[in-house]
Amino acid sequence: MIRRLYNWTMSLAATRYARMGLATISFLESSIFPIPPDVLLIPMVLADRANWWKNALICTLASILGALLGYAIGMFLYEAVGQPILALYGKEDSFEKVSAWYNTYGGWGVLFAAVTPFPYKVLTIFSGATGLNLATFVLVSIVGRSMRFFAVAFLLYRFGEPIRLFIEKYLGILFAIFMVLLLGGFYALRYLF
Repeated sequence: MIRRLYNWTMSLAATRYARMGLATISFLESSIFPIPPDVLLIPMVLADRANWWKNALICTLASILGALLGYAIGMFLYEAVGQPILALYGKEDSFEKVSAWYNTYGGWGVLFAAVTPFPYKVLTIFSGATGLNLATFVLVSIVGRSMRFFAVAFLLYRFGEPIRLFIEKYLGILFAIFMVLLLGGFYALRYLF
């Protein structure tokens, strides 16, 4: 099933509905859809490199709106909808463990998920279910999703096809390293100085 969804998503890049598809997939991926929008963003940017920023902006805005849907699922429908979605990703047992920590440090978690391959939808649902401050949630979503989609689109614009393989293979790891260094820096400033 996942392979069929992936193939269907890739086939959208060659149609006149590509931008609508990009917006739809970006929106749904932030709350329920398993395929990341990068699989559509990458071929779209490669096909029309001059409009890289438009595609990144569509991806970002739709993803943030979808994140608000994930937040609403967690807040209002956690038991009926949120728990089954988390179960699909094998994260249903994580909720209780993460709740207490999450209300204090949840913004960092959302930022981490927004820029890495970690399933962002898991933390959008957690955010609503645990009542993470909505302003914090939206701000870190804007920052994180912008970083992710604009970085991918810009690298494709700048370097073209050769960077595609690099992005698909290493970008998640690079973002994860960046987040560890960023969080480590804040930790050092707070507790060591």
